[in-house]
Amino acid sequence: MKKTVPLIVGNWKLNPVTLSDASDLAKAIARKQKSISEPYVAVAPPFPYLAEVGKKIAKSSVQLASQDVYFKNIGAYTGEVSVLQLKDLEVEYVIIGHSERRAMGESNEDVRQKVLTVLKHRLVPIVCVGERERDDQGNFFTFIEDQIRNLAEVLSVAEMKKVVLAYEPIWAIGTGNTATAEDVKEMQIFIVSVLTRIYDRPTAKSVRLLYGGSVTPQNATELHKEGDMNGFLVGGSSLKAEDFSDIVKAVVQS
Repeated sequence: MKKTVPLIVGNWKLNPVTLSDASDLAKAIARKQKSISEPYVAVAPPFPYLAEVGKKIAKSSVQLASQDVYFKNIGAYTGEVSVLQLKDLEVEYVIIGHSERRAMGESNEDVRQKVLTVLKHRLVPIVCVGERERDDQGNFFTFIEDQIRNLAEVLSVAEMKKVVLAYEPIWAIGTGNTATAEDVKEMQIFIVSVLTRIYDRPTAKSVRLLYGGSVTPQNATELHKEGDMNGFLVGGSSLKAEDFSDIVKAVVQS
């Protein structure tokens, strides 16, 4: 089976704090990715900057991503952002169920509803799964399997193939810690096995898997080559155009 084209997504989180800085960062990233068609690259700025960032990357291969979405399209939902609004801004990808959102109370049911909404409107959901800590008994595998099964309950084979799964060990996000390449490979094998049991082997192999958790230019090559995921969900290193570009190059070269 042909290997899925890697995807690298920069999640800017609550950064930067000015529109000018966001614009400059978007321009710098777009300039560095202008001639690159593979791997796929996307950036997810804060909501207030989506339109401006979209303009700055429009003539490059960089795509626009959103950090979240609400499952209702329109109405009295103060503070939320609709998938229709994201589509109007030409967003391609939507991050759903990030650990930081789950820590604020987002449930598996919330994730399911958001994924169904995003798929209905033909955007690509990037669904985050991951454990808060690892235990010697391997119970964290059950935790991740439960997250995947809860989502799969409402998705057909065709729908699941359109989902991107991002494995993000919570203990490695913004901590400077990172899973080893062996840890990432072990999780890649496990997630594929779970999807195979739920669906079938071809479906499992067609789902793009990303790794997210303190990815840097220094560890990207080993994590990609040995971890055998289909790309990265990058946090802090996506806030410097040079570092983000180096991660993209690492994927290309490995």
